Amino acid sequence: MAAGSSSDPATGMATSLLSAALLLFSAAAAAAQMPGFVSIDCGGSANYTDGLGLLWTGDAEWFPFGETATIAVASEKRTQYSTVRYFPAVSPSSPATSSSTSTKHCYTLPVRTRTRYLVRATFLYGNFDSSNVFPEFDLYLGATRWSTIVIYDDAKVVTREAVVLAAAPALSVCLSNATTGQPFISTLELRQLNGSLYYTDCEADAFLGLAARINFGAPTAEPVRYPDDPYDRIWESDMVRRANYLVDVAPGTVNVSTDRPVFVASGERPPQKVMQTAVVGSLGELTYRLNLNGFPGTGWAFSYLAEIEEFVVPETRKFKLYIPGLPDVSKPTVDIGENAPGKYRLYEPGFFNITLPFVLSFAFRKTNDSSKGPILNAFEIYKYIRVEVGSPDGPVMAGLASRYPLADWAMEGGDPCLPSPWSWVRCNSEAQPRVISIHISGKNLTGNVPPEVGALPCLAEIGLANNMLTGPIPDLSGSSNLSIIHLENNQLTGNVPSYFGSLPKLSELYLQNNKLSGSVPRALLSRSIIFNYSGNMYLGIETQEKTKHVIIIISVLLGASLLLAAALCCYMLTRRSTKKQHSSPQGADDDGDDFINKRKVAVPVPQNKLQNPIISSQAQPCEIATETAHPYSLSELQVATSNFASRIGSGGFGIVYYGKLSDGKEIAVKVPSNDSYQGKKQFKNEVSLLSRIHHRNLVAFLGYCHEDGRNILVYEFMHNGTLKEHLHGRDKHISWIKRLEIAEDAAKGIEYLHTGCTPSIIHRDIKTSNILLDKEMRAKVSDFGLSKLAAEESHASTNVRGTLGYLDPQYYTSQQLTEKSDMYSFGIILLELISGRPPISTISFGEQFRSIGPWAKSYYESGDIEAIIDPSIISGGGYQDVQSIWKMAEAAVRCIDTEPRKRPCMPEVVKEIQDAMALERSSETATVQRGGPFSPAAASVRSGGTMRSHDMVMDNLLLLDDDDSATSFSGSVGKLKYPELR
Repeated sequence: MAAGSSSDPATGMATSLLSAALLLFSAAAAAAQMPGFVSIDCGGSANYTDGLGLLWTGDAEWFPFGETATIAVASEKRTQYSTVRYFPAVSPSSPATSSSTSTKHCYTLPVRTRTRYLVRATFLYGNFDSSNVFPEFDLYLGATRWSTIVIYDDAKVVTREAVVLAAAPALSVCLSNATTGQPFISTLELRQLNGSLYYTDCEADAFLGLAARINFGAPTAEPVRYPDDPYDRIWESDMVRRANYLVDVAPGTVNVSTDRPVFVASGERPPQKVMQTAVVGSLGELTYRLNLNGFPGTGWAFSYLAEIEEFVVPETRKFKLYIPGLPDVSKPTVDIGENAPGKYRLYEPGFFNITLPFVLSFAFRKTNDSSKGPILNAFEIYKYIRVEVGSPDGPVMAGLASRYPLADWAMEGGDPCLPSPWSWVRCNSEAQPRVISIHISGKNLTGNVPPEVGALPCLAEIGLANNMLTGPIPDLSGSSNLSIIHLENNQLTGNVPSYFGSLPKLSELYLQNNKLSGSVPRALLSRSIIFNYSGNMYLGIETQEKTKHVIIIISVLLGASLLLAAALCCYMLTRRSTKKQHSSPQGADDDGDDFINKRKVAVPVPQNKLQNPIISSQAQPCEIATETAHPYSLSELQVATSNFASRIGSGGFGIVYYGKLSDGKEIAVKVPSNDSYQGKKQFKNEVSLLSRIHHRNLVAFLGYCHEDGRNILVYEFMHNGTLKEHLHGRDKHISWIKRLEIAEDAAKGIEYLHTGCTPSIIHRDIKTSNILLDKEMRAKVSDFGLSKLAAEESHASTNVRGTLGYLDPQYYTSQQLTEKSDMYSFGIILLELISGRPPISTISFGEQFRSIGPWAKSYYESGDIEAIIDPSIISGGGYQDVQSIWKMAEAAVRCIDTEPRKRPCMPEVVKEIQDAMALERSSETATVQRGGPFSPAAASVRSGGTMRSHDMVMDNLLLLDDDDSATSFSGSVGKLKYPELR
């Protein structure tokens, strides 16, 4: 494939990037009534014009990645939603093209630099893969994470919009980081904006992600868009109701409309059709509550007002905006008569820079001297999304890719490194990653070696073998990290550059089977490297140099052999010493499953010891201080367990067997597998603790057996096993309300340990496998082998105990144990209940996070709570009120705060869980009474239970200051655009 003629990366990118796509889109732009319109039917194969007059282009002819599928959704008749393009996961071991193995998938659209565009992507699942696995994946603009796409309903279109200032001749929209299902896309649209529309001072550093754009007083549920809006913005009708969106509507809210034209300057703000309708608070107030996708955060928010009601001159319309926690926004007064002189004229008060919560509750209230209630025609709210710079090597790599515009591997698009590298590229892990390796061997490349290869300062490996490259080897001396260079099996000519001999990290150089000539540089021959230059007919070295080179290679091999032998000897000596240490009694200190303080292999109890336990003629006395624990004989337990035949569980401490006593009582018998001092210490600790504590949410300890050195514990039998099995097992069918009940039960058990015991007890190993479920799925906390009395931990602990994923990092580093360490562990459990994901998993959380805490916290802080909800909750019936999930998430995030003093105590968390349960149950009751969770009636009056909706919103806005005191949310307001207000 011929290389491009341009040698300048920027010029090459501008002239060659996706030339096929440019030709295709030029036809679309010409057909549209506004310039810069692009409408892509992803997965489609035909071009057509829809009922709005917009030309749609199928991507089948030019987009080489992924697969296509046809879907049919009864409620969706638009042609563009009859197909999808999706990207199935490819096993690393399976054969595939380079493009198919990429972990990100990008559409690259041609744009005009320094021009604003509205970018819109939509997703309609339609069960295209017949798996009923709702996908979840990230959406990117270039290197910047735009949003997480979470599918909850296979028949609902999910839409994301952004306003972006184009900084380059191409704009990439990418799908990446799938955590469930397969990434897919239905449509991709580009709309060029004119003039100063959506201008912000920080548009070079951040783009605007749409959170809400609403047409109030709309006569139908249909949105207003092109051709009524020349820029094809979609103005959603306020008649569209969904959970927690445009609810808490004030009594007396009425719709008004007019047929008269409304003056909108330059047509840049809402179109006339939007401004010709409005809502009016006839009783003096307009109130709404809605969720803002992507918030909390800093945003751009404007309301659009026009007087369209007829009334006599003495009457006035004055009102103020109220947002809980944002007192500054409540100061200005809107006077329609003064602010927008004359009727039927647009007035647009708003804020270029305002901090808003995820749950926005607001009100317009008339002033005392106003005769008319407030009016609202429309509003828009966007969130600022900071633009990630991406790799500094991006322009160079774009220039390289632009040389091969028709090659699949060169069309992957987006940043070469973020969020994941191109399939033929490797990058380092810096915040702004650099390209360290390129592999485009065997791609039929022709022409000279791309000069961009020599413009990557951190490049360590080059793979250009097995092509048809000609000309000389370019200057690569600027890449001082080069260690491996593959240029073999091409048609390169000229000399071997002398700079190869001075590359400090060069270890492998492959130049064989080219047309190189001259002599190999002496500096290169003196290096101890792998160097192959055979097959170059006119390339040679002098005789003495050949001999010297052979001697060098032999010396290197001999030295390497000696070093290897020495290393093996050291390893064997070290291993022998380690074995001796581990075999000594003093070294035994294993605490059980997943304990991270020491990495040892637990020795299991031999099976014959359990199948045929030795029974002494006389029971050994138990030397443990107990109060209520019953001593069982070994023979009694042997009969109850049928000679320890039914194994129901295991852990680092031992094996658990099912048993039934002579009176019919079912029991769980825990037989330790650790006969070390530490194991006996845990046994005594658990017996002494459990014999004196009793609570309905703690697993009942029935007794013990202490015969022939055997230490056996007896508990009540819990029929439904562990919470871990239900959350992470194959059959996960726990409803959201049941998860809340389990959280409450477990929290009450721990609360009793912390506050109901004197001195208080720190569990030290709270995790889902230590929360057991009875016949009614009520939860009880178990396993107290590692527990400590708080009085014993007034000083630094010498032995940190806990389970990886649940262990408090602060406890691990400081070795200071408090009840706050238990709170951290319980916070992880709350996140597991919400997400259904394990505490640690590179598959679930990706390379960026690896563990559930920071992963969930990032979505919580960005206001994208839907991204962490367990899909099985949705498939199992869903939830009634998303605020109950927010309550739980807030409690969880507080529990895992890096500063223990900021973590709540368990009674606080119990109350938070109970509040969440009240919200869910009251909404559930309202749903039953009013006919469905998403009916207009249910959505507009959802305020039952123990907490009114307004109070609930205010409670959601409470944050903790550094001094742990509760204060109201204080949003920062900048560039207040109320210039005419008084």
